[in-house]
Amino acid sequence: MSARWSPGPDERQAVHVGLGWPFKSAPPDLPHQPERLGWPGAAAGETAWVGAMASMPVMPAQMPAQMPSEAVPSDVPSHVAASSPADSADAPTDVPRETTVVPDVPRETTPLAVAVEQALAARAGLLEAEPLPRPDRTRVMVVANQKGGVGKTTTTVNLAVSLAQHGLRVLVIDLDPQGNASTALAIEHHRGVASSYDALVDGVPLAEIAQMSAEAPELLVVPATIDLAGAEIELVSVVARENRLRKALAAFDRIHGEGEDRLDYVLIDCPPSLGLLTLNALVAADELLLPIQSEYYALEGVGQLLETVELVRANLNPDLEISTVLLTMYDARTRLSAAVADEVRGHFGDRVLKTAVPRSVRVSEAPSYGQSVMTYDPTSPGALSYREAARELTTKGAPA
Repeated sequence: MSARWSPGPDERQAVHVGLGWPFKSAPPDLPHQPERLGWPGAAAGETAWVGAMASMPVMPAQMPAQMPSEAVPSDVPSHVAASSPADSADAPTDVPRETTVVPDVPRETTPLAVAVEQALAARAGLLEAEPLPRPDRTRVMVVANQKGGVGKTTTTVNLAVSLAQHGLRVLVIDLDPQGNASTALAIEHHRGVASSYDALVDGVPLAEIAQMSAEAPELLVVPATIDLAGAEIELVSVVARENRLRKALAAFDRIHGEGEDRLDYVLIDCPPSLGLLTLNALVAADELLLPIQSEYYALEGVGQLLETVELVRANLNPDLEISTVLLTMYDARTRLSAAVADEVRGHFGDRVLKTAVPRSVRVSEAPSYGQSVMTYDPTSPGALSYREAARELTTKGAPA
């Protein structure tokens, strides 16, 4: 084996100007290598050309696609010669700077294109700025599903905030002893605070209980405390106990009234059960908003809820209608979500909103900051979906 080669003065200079590649020419004991790792091998004039390249100033973004070929060394590959700065001094100075005109293309209608368009519109403030139409009368809606974890509270909170952000007057009544809706709307609901328990058990007027939420203007909240967990036991011996909430709403002068001060929407958040609290909400409401998680187990509980609704209509509240169905936690990547959506739309028809709320981490994060996703991250997919669902809810109107 021959002695190990070490660079001489000329080769050291080549190291300095050769962008880290050490060989000006092939070592004495190694065959000539025209290329090393994709970089052109050294040849006559390369050292000077590479040195000029290393010291050249940054060229403008607009430069000719092809430099004159006669100024480039003959052995420089074409992909390097195309960007060779050797004759940059001869390059034209009046390079056109006009942006290439892209021809018009047909409007995209894919779900991704729609989502991108909604996000851009939200960032531009277009969706928030458009007012929503006021209903002819106060719409009292109960958000109920005896299955837990389907998005009842999340739907109640975010629809309420979205409606209020668009200039409508909204009242949220929290009938869940857990008080999650009160938490998400930054309303105090510790023991001792006037709550829905006082309205149901003691008959305190809702006007004295409702608190203004900082989430949106004209958003009132009747909070729930842990005391509500014992309300069903305390109301067992009360006559017409299923009508307690209906009487409280009838005594509130801003419901079914006239004038600008009239409430537009009352949204009642229910616990995940079909007990006395949910029964009070079903009797007091005119419409049922049914959130359905896009999974199979959610479908099983819908049948029992529909039986309860029929019993309520037959005996207690003939005006109750299932007016709106909202698909929640929808995952467009799975066939299961699509199958559940098809099943729900096949049963409820046009009562199912076209907008399906996707799974979103932002929706889950928002309550930990005492906010709805509408204010926590207005441009997230969950916020955009709830905003569009609120728009559908208002434009579709109440059932006749």
